[in-house]
This record gives sequence, C-alpha cells and structure tokens, in this order.
Amino acid sequence: MAEALVSQKRRPTHEEIIATPRSTFVDVLNMPWKPSKFPGVQVKILYQDESGMLTVLSKMEPGSTIPLHTHTEIEQTYILEGSLDDEQGSATAGNFVWRPGGNTHIAHAPNGCLSISFFTKPNKFFDEVVWFNEL
Repeated sequence: MAEALVSQKRRPTHEEIIATPRSTFVDVLNMPWKPSKFPGVQVKILYQDESGMLTVLSKMEPGSTIPLHTHTEIEQTYILEGSLDDEQGSATAGNFVWRPGGNTHIAHAPNGCLSISFFTKPNKFFDEVVWFNEL
C-alpha cells in the first residue's frame, strides 16, 4: 500500500493515509532512565532494531566516560546540556557532532552531558565492553 502511494502522483485520500504503517509515539518524559554498563551513564533507548540502528538519549554524570570504541558506521550526536569531549575536540550544548565509520575515541563528560545520538550500526568496544543492545 505505502509503496503504491509513493509511486503515484495523485494525493492519497484520508482513508489511504490511515491505512499506511503506523507512527510510534514515545513518551520520553515518563520513560525511566536505565543504567548503562558505564559508571555514571544512564540511557533512554528511543528506537532500536535488529540491524543495530539505535536512537538513544544519554545522561552522563560529571566526569563519566564512554570507554574506547570504534564507530562501525556514522554516529550523530546533538548535545542538549553540558559537553562531550574526546581527543579531537568538544561538542557543547546546542551543538552537533557526527563521526564517520572508523572513528575511534573515548567520550568524556567533564561537566556532565545530556545528548541524543543516532547510530546506524553498533559500535565496537574494546576490552569486552558490551553495546546498548545488551543492557
């Protein structure tokens, strides 16, 4: 049905729109924070699928760290509060950082950080550290 609508030039009817795949609304404010495997880091997983695609809201306490890892594909992060630092620079509140596949770093929040990140594939952590899908 949805593919047929995309290939058509006419506007779909209200009934056709209603019949398309449904949106999923996430009540982020009432979703509990869950501790991650990393001390001082809590997460709210907003979207995740079996391919490894992930959207995560992360809250890092001052001084907390995401250990050494490599991004297997692009990662995009918008900083809502605080800052997220690594060996290449600092992303501060209201700013955005994206990292290409192959980027390797340690993420550090010297003053704490609230961010939303989008991953297309899971990161590869060193020292047998697990990824979010193993929380």
